[in-house]
Amino acid sequence: MPRDVTIIGAGLGGLLLARVLSLQGMDATVFEADHSPMARAQGGMLDIHENDGQAALEAAGLTAEFRSLILEGRQAMRFLDRDGRVLFEKPDDGTGGRPEVQRGELRQMLLDSLPPGTVRWGRKLIGVQALGAGRHEVVFSDGSREVASLLVGADGAWSRVRPLLTPAVPAPTGMSILETFLFEADTRYPDTAKAVGGGFMGALASGRAIMAHRERGDTLHAYTLMTGRLDGATDAIAQIVQAFDGWAPELTALLTETDVAPVLRPTHSLPVGQRWARVPGVTLLGDAAHLAPPNGEGANLALFDGAELARLLAAQPDDPEAALATFEAAMFERSAASATEGAGFYDTLMSEDPARDLIAMVTQHAQITS
Repeated sequence: MPRDVTIIGAGLGGLLLARVLSLQGMDATVFEADHSPMARAQGGMLDIHENDGQAALEAAGLTAEFRSLILEGRQAMRFLDRDGRVLFEKPDDGTGGRPEVQRGELRQMLLDSLPPGTVRWGRKLIGVQALGAGRHEVVFSDGSREVASLLVGADGAWSRVRPLLTPAVPAPTGMSILETFLFEADTRYPDTAKAVGGGFMGALASGRAIMAHRERGDTLHAYTLMTGRLDGATDAIAQIVQAFDGWAPELTALLTETDVAPVLRPTHSLPVGQRWARVPGVTLLGDAAHLAPPNGEGANLALFDGAELARLLAAQPDDPEAALATFEAAMFERSAASATEGAGFYDTLMSEDPARDLIAMVTQHAQITS
């Protein structure tokens, strides 16, 4: 068994892996490019699913801590049309299996669970060289170097570890997302707060959507989606805002009245079902392995990847290559299934009546899981 598992990236998957390895008495070191946990915003709300995300947190011995982070009532869901009329509403009755937490708080919980010194901050990976026998030298921007006997790329969409395994690179999905915030919304924007409701709100038209979550307190965190190519000769944010001209003002306020500078996030994905041949001493997890368009599954898959990899390494201490092969075979299958299912959201958004079709999907899922 390698003395120390080297993990690149302190996202949810990498931290969960380090946590479960530590519970198994194995050493792990996480190298992260950011200089501190607070170096940048950590995203919005996450619904953590019973079958993967919650199972991973159970394996990490963190279920009680996770439960303390849940924002009650945030599983409420509603869909509106562009005029603000409610088409579908499902309250949070406490029976749902996908409780909502804030990503930053979940990440901090994982950081707090690790032995001191596990995460090395400010270590941006710039190169990796194979040394043979499954060992790799990793080189960081500060000039430091480390030799990894087992290297795990948990470094997201633009992974610098991925080229060791596959030439695949993320390709544009054709969907752009504009991220915005409204603070103290109940007081300052009561009509918008009422439209969003107590949990998740989606207002959809063909090729366009405004989606928002109520976060802790009365903060509204919105994601505006638009499909198709943007005209590179003009301001992309202005193009997206203009595309929603004529929508109900309580909805467009999520765009036009944002309390922080709007952030444009073009989306990318890796080929669905991609695989690679086993390369000794290295593997990937999370978005580094199976980046998909936003579908609510990415964080859950990353957490589960981390838990499963740690479990298999601990179960086969004398044959880590067998553990890696088993891990990758299962990961390929579950990530392909998730990406295929998630692609339905993009197809739905492009339909003539996406609200109707998405309501049908949600209703069917509720019937299957009830």
